[in-house]
Amino acid sequence: MSEKNREGKRTARERLAVEREKQKAAERRRRTLIVGASVVCVLGLAAVIGVLAANSGKDEDSAKSGPVVAPSGAQGKDALAIPAGKESARSTLTVWEDFRCPACKAFETAYRPTIHELTDAGKLKVEYHLATLIDGNMGGSGSRKAANAAACAQDVGKFTAYHDVLYENQPTETDDAYSKNSKLIELAGKVEGLDTPAFRACVEKGTHDSWVAKSHEAFRNGGFSGTPTVLFNGKNIYQDQTMTPAKLKQMVEDANQG
Repeated sequence: MSEKNREGKRTARERLAVEREKQKAAERRRRTLIVGASVVCVLGLAAVIGVLAANSGKDEDSAKSGPVVAPSGAQGKDALAIPAGKESARSTLTVWEDFRCPACKAFETAYRPTIHELTDAGKLKVEYHLATLIDGNMGGSGSRKAANAAACAQDVGKFTAYHDVLYENQPTETDDAYSKNSKLIELAGKVEGLDTPAFRACVEKGTHDSWVAKSHEAFRNGGFSGTPTVLFNGKNIYQDQTMTPAKLKQMVEDANQG
């Protein structure tokens, strides 16, 4: 092989080696950028979570800061139950619920006609307890503000009607639409006689916020697994896979005959 050919091959190998080093350097830079971007995403997510947690904590603290004002007619321990139906009814349905909770809406949609029929007939009394579980799980304040607005409706004897409207218009679980007082007041327009200056002031001032916080604390201390929790004469029936509106009605009828 001539000296010229050997020199040409050596030059080609050197060029190839240089090109490989460039490719390796480019690959190292690409990996560094990917890792760096991942770190930024993680840190960004952590920052978002931190903000949500901080806001959640502040919201809960602000909810507890005022005096505990129970809505008119509230009953039970610490006046945390909002009653519906006649006091003389022989059966009691206790419902722990959250106005942002999809499962609560599903329960209400399925059982509401039967519950209204039985309460109107004086055969069943319902005790509603309000919780703010979704606010804690998803962030936001819609559970609390909707519960406060429902308590404001109770003050003027419109709880049941407004309660039903809130579920009929429930936003998706991730949409904190009920955190806006304007939305809650808008929905009050669907209940005859509810949208009054007194109701608006109650909603906007968060008159019952501390009461709602106390109700949720009772829910947490009650050892319940989630919302809704439904008790019939003290027995948890929501976990009964065989339960239906017809079966609930029969249970009430049987209790009234006993």
